[in-house]
Amino acid sequence: MARQLDSFCLALGLLAVWPASHAGAVELPVRKAGLWEMKVVQTGSPVPEMTMQQCTDATTDKDMSTSFSPMAKDVCSKNDTQKTATGYVTDSVCGSGGMSVKSRAEITGDFNSAYTVKSTSNSTGAPAGVPRDSTTTIEAKWLGACKADQKPGDIIMPGGMKINLKDMEKLKGLIPKQPPK
Repeated sequence: MARQLDSFCLALGLLAVWPASHAGAVELPVRKAGLWEMKVVQTGSPVPEMTMQQCTDATTDKDMSTSFSPMAKDVCSKNDTQKTATGYVTDSVCGSGGMSVKSRAEITGDFNSAYTVKSTSNSTGAPAGVPRDSTTTIEAKWLGACKADQKPGDIIMPGGMKINLKDMEKLKGLIPKQPPK
């Protein structure tokens, strides 16, 4: 149970800092087309470090805004992105099932070769054993062209499992609807 909730928190955090635009916020640049490696490290959590790869193009990154902005609106009462001198800062408050996650992400680097997202979050309403505070770092780097058997939107998860982001729209209905606190 704790691992599932931690994974949910990580998913909410990733939604909050995904390189896409959000209504009423600064638009983040579109990532360079090709294969991106994303290393995710979360401290204060039993979720292990994971590295995944994503094949993307400009259309897929823009589609992420269209697909996930409605999902973020369903679970996030705040999701603001601002340009800073060194990159971008995103502040969000998201929640579901009686749990609320407040996070702040700092995004540095560029979207052509490498960028880093450092996010701190605090959750409330989580059951005992689920950490209240966590820090997540995403280190993304461009590897080159997508592999021959990949199409934009494909994510290769640890262990080799492949999912496509375009299928994620179907998962929207699985998130319980409850206003964030």
